[in-house]
Amino acid sequence: MSQAKVEPHVADVWRRLSEVTDPELDEPVTELGFVERVAVEGDRVEVDFRLPTYWCAANFAFLMVDDIRVAVAAAPWVRSVRPRLLDHMYADEVNRGVGDALSFKEAFGTLASDETLEEVRQKFRVKAFQRRQESVLRALVRQGHGVASIVDMDVATLERTAVGDEEAARQKPRYLRILRELELAAEPTDLAFVTPDGDRLTATAFERHMEELRGVRINMEFNGALCKGLLSTRYKEAKLEEGKEPELIDFITGRAAPPARSPSTA
Repeated sequence: MSQAKVEPHVADVWRRLSEVTDPELDEPVTELGFVERVAVEGDRVEVDFRLPTYWCAANFAFLMVDDIRVAVAAAPWVRSVRPRLLDHMYADEVNRGVGDALSFKEAFGTLASDETLEEVRQKFRVKAFQRRQESVLRALVRQGHGVASIVDMDVATLERTAVGDEEAARQKPRYLRILRELELAAEPTDLAFVTPDGDRLTATAFERHMEELRGVRINMEFNGALCKGLLSTRYKEAKLEEGKEPELIDFITGRAAPPARSPSTA
């Protein structure tokens, strides 16, 4: 295949990968720096993927690698996609499981927790919903929208309402998308802002609701900053001195491998 044909396909793969998020952080794996390499040969695609530490939770890793497979395989020109997790204590199990279309339980057997991957995915989708909602709500409050008008706002009105905040402008379409995906709204006249259980927000409970959302955001932002820092530190290619025993900092920076552990939910 000519270079002219390959480059649009590579760009298509990267675009599709940008829709894959870390379930814990709700940020694209491309922006987090987790995608190491994309290779296209004809209708076959390879994606090398890495995480901030050697011991990142195996169920999260499995979810992201499988999401990569699904996202890239959706391209009409792709016939084969091989995502490959690198430098992880359970890389072999994850790569084999995703490659053979196994469930997490089938891939890990007795090492897998009782919580299913779909349960893990749903838990973090709720957190993603909360984080996106908080960003939009904060922007609306800053712009002078009253609480009473916010809790009564329907989907059509939110779609028409401009949010001047750059982050809120990025999150608004993502919020509307997950609102529908979680089946919390279906029609333009449905409420734009509800709880994760689908309950209506009230003006009297609005501040308490915002405090809960703020806690979710701070936790996710902290974890995101930590992951980016660990990833940056880990791949500076630092090496242990010959004969030197590893210290805690060596495990944190990835210069030494930790002892084996269960891949249960972190």
